[in-house]
Formats: sequence, structure tokens, C-alpha cells
Amino acid sequence: MKEYRDEAAGIYLRLMTAADTDLIVAWRNKDFVRKNFIYQELFTREGHEDWVRNKVETGQVVQMIICDLLTDTPFGSVYIRDIDRVHNKAEYGIFIGEDGARGRGVGTAAARLMLRYCFEEEKLHRIYLRVYSDNLQAIRSYEKAGFAREGLLRDDVRIDGKYRDIQWMAAVSDNVGP
Repeated sequence: MKEYRDEAAGIYLRLMTAADTDLIVAWRNKDFVRKNFIYQELFTREGHEDWVRNKVETGQVVQMIICDLLTDTPFGSVYIRDIDRVHNKAEYGIFIGEDGARGRGVGTAAARLMLRYCFEEEKLHRIYLRVYSDNLQAIRSYEKAGFAREGLLRDDVRIDGKYRDIQWMAAVSDNVGP
């Protein structure tokens, strides 16, 4: 794997390892992270280990850790899931689990790096995501990273008894793939 780093944002991406399990479980269970996910259930170590065994190790998912360039401190994760080799596409996801890393452009920089990885190394053509339509900060970040709004799915999910709209977004590679 090439090196994916952004000097200006002060971050780099590295592949997730089994040693990251406890961090990922802790991050995903933080209220400020979980509230932005469609999947609202609490994470467990066993559930994450199943994810690694059944998704990551089978090539259906690539998950990376976002780290500080100077200290190597991890503070979040980016991933692509449901990798479709027939249509050369995958779904993108991100979470910043450390409060001090939020609101300073880390998410935008990590998304740009992950898109570069997806297009250059995975040779994917299309990366899409779903985000709550009222999560305007995330939508702006995704747009800065290269994603475009494609559609609005009205009342698409029911969270805590309330229906919520989902904004569908995607980034498409300029390269004509196989």
C-alpha cells in the first residue's frame, strides 16, 4: 500500500489491525459518533471481531485508522464496505472518535485520502455514502472532499421512533476503468 498522508491536515491513514479493536469499539459507542450512524446499536468487541473476520478478511471491507502525523496518535477511522468488483463501487464511511480531532478539517482530509486510495489502489470507479440530510457539517465536509449530492431519500430510516431523510452522495473517478 502506498502512503496516504496529508501534511497540511497533519494526518495519515494506515490499515486497521486487530490491536485497534478496543479503540474502535470505544469510539463507535461514543454518543457524538453513534448519533450520526444509521446503525445505532452499541458495538461490542465480539461484533467487531466478527466484522473483521467476515468482512475485512474476505475483502468486502477495507478499514483504515486516521492518525496524527507527528505523534502517531489514532483518532478515527475511514472505511469502504460492500465492495462491488462487478460495478467497481463501494460505500464510504468515517468516524472521528476523539473529540479534540473534530472540527479542524481532519474528516475532509481523511475522505480525500481515502478517495485517492479507492481510485488509485482499489481501481474503483464510484464511492458513495449516506448521511442524515440534517447533518450539514458532514455534508459540507464531504462536498469539500469531492463528493456530490445525488438524491434525497425521504423518511428512509426510523431512528428512535422518528423517520429521517438520508442524503445520498457520491464521488466518481475521472479514470475510465476496466
